[in-house]
Amino acid sequence: MAEKQESGTVAVLDIGKTNIKLNAVTGDGAVLETLSVENPVRDGPPWRHHDLQVVRGWLLEGLAQLARRHPLEAFVASGHGSGGVLVLEHPDMGDGTALPMIDYEQPLPEPVRVAYGPLSGTFFDRGSATMHGATHQARQLYWMQQAEPEAFARARWFLGVPQYWAWVLSGVAVSETSLLGAQSHLWNVAEKRWSPIVARQGWEHLLPPFAKAWETVGPVRPELSKRHGLPQGLRILAGGHDSSLNYYRYQAAGLTDVAVVSTGTWIVGLSGCTPLARLDENRGMTCNSDVFGNPLGGVLTMGGREFAVIAGDAADANVGRETIARLVGRGTMALPSFGHDDGLFPGSAGAGRFTGPPPETPQERKALGVLYCALLTVECLDALGESAQVLLDGSFLREPLYPALVAAFARERRVRFNLDAYGVASGAALLASHETRTEPAPVVLSEPEGPGAFASELSSYASRWRRAARAVKPDQTKGAMHGRN
Repeated sequence: MAEKQESGTVAVLDIGKTNIKLNAVTGDGAVLETLSVENPVRDGPPWRHHDLQVVRGWLLEGLAQLARRHPLEAFVASGHGSGGVLVLEHPDMGDGTALPMIDYEQPLPEPVRVAYGPLSGTFFDRGSATMHGATHQARQLYWMQQAEPEAFARARWFLGVPQYWAWVLSGVAVSETSLLGAQSHLWNVAEKRWSPIVARQGWEHLLPPFAKAWETVGPVRPELSKRHGLPQGLRILAGGHDSSLNYYRYQAAGLTDVAVVSTGTWIVGLSGCTPLARLDENRGMTCNSDVFGNPLGGVLTMGGREFAVIAGDAADANVGRETIARLVGRGTMALPSFGHDDGLFPGSAGAGRFTGPPPETPQERKALGVLYCALLTVECLDALGESAQVLLDGSFLREPLYPALVAAFARERRVRFNLDAYGVASGAALLASHETRTEPAPVVLSEPEGPGAFASELSSYASRWRRAARAVKPDQTKGAMHGRN
C-alpha cells in the first residue's frame, strides 16, 4: 500500500527568548523536522539587543532547506509577548529596524523606570503587574522614544516579533490581538481598545491595522522567493503569541471549559472560564487574549527556575513514588519563593526555604522540587477558578510523577496531559487550516496514574503546605533560600 504523500506543510518559526526553532509541520499539527539556533544577543549600543540580521539569514536559509524537503504551503511565526520591533518603511532597509530590538531582561535606566509607572494605566490597560527589567512592549517603546528621539521619529511601524517576521517575508505590517494581549501594556483586552499610553505618547501612527492570527497577510515577496528558492505564493500568516497558540491547539480540537497549564522556565496557566473580576495582579495573574480576541484569565510563576534551585545538581536523578512518600511522611517542604518574583505569594520573592527534615539524597532533592512544582501548579489552577478539565503540557512532563501529583492534589478536577513537546508549533500550524477545517484537530491526551495508597497523606501534606506558603513573612525569611539545603 502506497504511503500517503505529504501535502500542505506549514513552516513554523517559534521565537523563544534563548532559542529559535524553525519547524516543518503537517496541516494537522505533527512536527516533521526542526532546525534550531540560539537567539543571538549583542551588548550594544544603544542597549542589549537581538541580532535580527543574523536571524534573518538563518531563517531564509532554513526555509530554503525545508522547501527542498517538504511541500511548504504557508509560513507562520509565534513568539513571546515581550518582543517588539520598531521598523522603517521597508524590510530591506538594512534589517528593517529603526532601532535595535531590546532584550527585555536587561535593567531599565532609572529615569525611564520611574517616569513610565504613572503612564502605564490600570491593571486592564496593562494586562499584568509591571514586571522586571525591560519587559512590556510599551515600556520598550517609551525607552526608545526618550533615548533616541531622532531615530524614533523616522520609524514607520512598531510590530510584535511574530508580525515583524511576517512583515519581513511579505512586506505587509499588521497588529494581532493575542501578541498584544500578552502583557504588552499597549492593548486593553477586556475592553478591546488601545491603552491610554498609546494616545498620550502619540504612538497611534506606529501601530498598523489588525489581522487575525490565521489570516494570510500576503504571499512571500517575489524577490525573496527568487533569491532564496522559496515556493512562489507561499502564504504568510499574521502569527501570534506562543502560549495563546498552544491554547489554540486545544480550541481547534473542540475542547471547551478547560484550563491549560504549560510548563518550562515559566508555569503558564490560561483559562477562558476565569471571570475578569477574579484576576489579581498581586498574585501573578494576567489578562491575556486568545487568537479570537477574547480574554483569557492567566497566571504566571517561574516554576522552572525555582525547580532548578530546589533540585540543584540532582535534576537528572531518578525519582520513585517511595521517595515522594518518604518526604511526605516526614513533612519535608519547600516554601516559596526561590526566585526574584513573588509569583502567587505576594512579598515572597527571595524568601524560599525548607522546613522539616532536610532532603538527604539527590533523589530527595529532585523529589522535593517535583512536589513543589506540582503544588505551584495547583495554586495556579485555584487562582484561575473552576474548570471542568485541566490539561497539562510542557517540559515538566518529562517527570512521570508530576501529572500524578497534580491529579492527587486537585482531586475534584479531571486532569489529563499531553506528551507532545511541540505544542506551540502544532497550534501555530493549525492556523493555516482554520478557515477550511471541518473536523476537530487531533490531540492525544493521557490520564495520570492514581496516587495509590497514600492519597490521604498527599491531601494532608498539600493542606499544610498551602497554609505555610500563604503565611510566609518575607521580612523574616529573606535570604533563607541560601540557608540549609
